[in-house]
Amino acid sequence: MGDLTPTQTAPGLHIIKPSPDAPATGSAVCHCGASATATGDAQVQLLVQGWEANHGSAHSQRGK
Repeated sequence: MGDLTPTQTAPGLHIIKPSPDAPATGSAVCHCGASATATGDAQVQLLVQGWEANHGSAHSQRGK
């Protein structure tokens, strides 16, 4: 499997939690230029919430 880390040319949200005892890590890059990373389950959850609220599919819904 290739590298799934989002980039400016391939934006998205990528979350990793290798085991139940390991902390989650996440990264996000939006086509608008915003990017963020997070480490730890709580911080990754906030990253996902922010992505859903402000980036990704939220951009296509704002014009409706």
